[in-house]
Amino acid sequence: MAASSQQNQPATMAKDFMDNESDAYDEIRPTFYIGQHDSTRSETLTDLQYGQVLNSGFSFVTTPITNDRFHERILQLLETSLSDLGGEQSSGSRPDPIVPPLTTEDTTLYPGTYTGGFIAYSSPWIDLCSSNHIVSSISRQVLNLEVAYANFCGVRSIIVPGPRQDSLKLGNSQGVAQYARAIQETLLIGTRVNIIIHMPMYREPGLEEKIALLSLSKDKQDESQDRQEIDLFSAWDSWHVIRTACEYDSRLLVALKVPRVLPDKELQTRWFSEPLQYLTFGPQAFQTNKADHPSLSRAHQNLIMTYMQLKNAPYFILCDVGPEVEAGPDIKDVVGTSSAAEFPTLEEAAASQPAKSGQKVLNAYSSYLRHVERQQEPLSVMEQNTLTNFQDWLQSPLQPLSDNLESITYEVFEGDPVKYYQYELAIMEALREWVDQGKPASSPGGVVIAVAGSGRGPLVTRALRASESTGVPVKVWAVEKNPNAYVYLLRQNQTQWGGRVTVVKTDMRAWKGPIVSSPDDAEVVHGNVDILVSELLGSFGDNELSPECLDGIQHVLVPEHGISIPSSYTAHLSPISTPRIFADICQRRESGDINAFDTPWVVRLFALDFVAQRVPGRARFQQAWEFVHPLPQATMDAVEARRSGGVVGGGGGSMSGGVGANDHNARHCHLTFVCRSRGVIHGLAGYFEAVLYAPKGTTSAGDSDREPEAKQKVELSILPEMIDRKSKDMISWFPIFFPLKQPLYFPPDTELEVSMWRQTDDAKVWYEWMVEAFMWVGPSQRVKVGGSELCSSRKVACQM
Repeated sequence: MAASSQQNQPATMAKDFMDNESDAYDEIRPTFYIGQHDSTRSETLTDLQYGQVLNSGFSFVTTPITNDRFHERILQLLETSLSDLGGEQSSGSRPDPIVPPLTTEDTTLYPGTYTGGFIAYSSPWIDLCSSNHIVSSISRQVLNLEVAYANFCGVRSIIVPGPRQDSLKLGNSQGVAQYARAIQETLLIGTRVNIIIHMPMYREPGLEEKIALLSLSKDKQDESQDRQEIDLFSAWDSWHVIRTACEYDSRLLVALKVPRVLPDKELQTRWFSEPLQYLTFGPQAFQTNKADHPSLSRAHQNLIMTYMQLKNAPYFILCDVGPEVEAGPDIKDVVGTSSAAEFPTLEEAAASQPAKSGQKVLNAYSSYLRHVERQQEPLSVMEQNTLTNFQDWLQSPLQPLSDNLESITYEVFEGDPVKYYQYELAIMEALREWVDQGKPASSPGGVVIAVAGSGRGPLVTRALRASESTGVPVKVWAVEKNPNAYVYLLRQNQTQWGGRVTVVKTDMRAWKGPIVSSPDDAEVVHGNVDILVSELLGSFGDNELSPECLDGIQHVLVPEHGISIPSSYTAHLSPISTPRIFADICQRRESGDINAFDTPWVVRLFALDFVAQRVPGRARFQQAWEFVHPLPQATMDAVEARRSGGVVGGGGGSMSGGVGANDHNARHCHLTFVCRSRGVIHGLAGYFEAVLYAPKGTTSAGDSDREPEAKQKVELSILPEMIDRKSKDMISWFPIFFPLKQPLYFPPDTELEVSMWRQTDDAKVWYEWMVEAFMWVGPSQRVKVGGSELCSSRKVACQM
């Protein structure tokens, strides 16, 4: 059965080698794909040169689409055209010159084996922003020619240098608009390529292309740029103009030039939320370490490791860092000297090979990035298998009242031990206090616990464990409407729970309570429940109709001292920028989902920017509303009176068509968020917090001034600022996203006012939301600078 030692030796050697290379060789880390770009390269690399670059540690290379010969031809055309115009410089005075088609003298890029591995780089001298209509027209035609030809050759991505000046500079807004319109045209021409705009993170001096533009006033532009004050967000602003003009096309991406001096985290996060395809580094971004090797600062390393957490992590491009490729004959040229029927001789093959120094030499810059790659924290098992795949992936919220869930859905819920540990802890605390306070149980056999909406029974198991841990006897009832899950519960009771659980198949709102009469009695008598346990919470707390469900079953809870777990939950909001998700929703709408922008989506928000700042009195995450259980008896009596028609003049309710029996579960909030930097929002991120159980005299886990001996509330939270304190590593819920139909741009020092309603007509529940942007123009006066439509999820409302 055992393999021979000789057979095992290669595997052992490989393992030893990997152990020497890395202490955790089998741990998974994000992979770095490193490309090479030479801004002086004017010809496509030959196969041998391409191999030299790959052997020096790179994964791919860029290639120019046209060469210097073509550049000279365009300069001559421009000079001739301007000379012919003379003093007639106005647009329309004469037809713009036509750029002739490409010839074999204009390019060395052809369809071939390696073409699909090239990243095309359009000519950096193209001047789409020029105020001279001749220059801009020629530039636009050249770009279209290059994109069309690269698309023909099989190139899949084309990098286009971004505008060298931003629209915020006085008199330059026309240029960025021209640029954006030209890019929109290239997306129509290059039907199978991604267009990637090469933008600086901000206008750090020295980041721009070195090759002169076609524009006649190039030197003047450069001087003015050097003198102007740096605006950190101006480059992002230009990018926003471009992608807005292109309607968030999924084939429009960004390559980000990383500066030597990194800006504030706020700008880094802004770019993190954008559709990043490449991070580009020039030699100026590196510093020299003690060993005289290139290295990056700790801040740069942290930026890389943050960006590499993205599901679609950016690739790297090293610009102008070598290697110098050797100019030698291509193998095709050597073979071409022989007859077509012959293979190359040994002498011919040797002539095609560059001189070797014994072994390949790795590029110092690419080697350093490989070192950074190995320094990354390995992905956790959960990130490898689940969480990374769920990044920014839109899911429709569950409708557990109207739909019967499948077993696999329940299984996903049950995979979160943190949530169920918190529930077990809450039940334990409730049982302890029940005994300590001398409360009478509703059954001679012990405290009666009902699990409403039991699913496959994980909370039932936790309730039984809590009883065993505390020594408090319990009688457990499992209530479930799903007929398929009901069968599973019956089997669990036989195989796992020892027949200690009573399983009931019914909608929890129709359940009359535990049966306390004997089978021989003529009349069935129902008793009360002491502790009501449920897991009906959604990503926004109430979005899966937990309030309505618990209202419907509250009548079985013992009135004087019955306990609901959870006892309360709150919904929270924050405005966010999520370009990727907005583009995804746009695609869904174009594909036929007419309600794409009316749906509150459940999504693991990842590539996002929280645009609001934390300021005194204005938090980044603000509470929208709260629900508390059980409700006061007076409220329940009023609800029942409305439902039974006992309210004179009823019939309208809060919404036409309802009697108002669910009006007590309607909510409204008006929140104000402060945004110091300009930006854009695409919707609202929703979160929830829940108090499962609060022992008397307890404080919240988030309270910094609580006494050391004080008991803590047993809580759940998915708020980014609180989850680690209250329910660390919990993954049962992703946030909810309320989209805006159009992105809302706002200037610096803006206040965003969010209005949201939870609406009901007694048959269904939905949300309505809108956002307004205000700017202060005086000590006591604001001006509205933008606003969204009133959005509504009524078309996809949750059915009661």
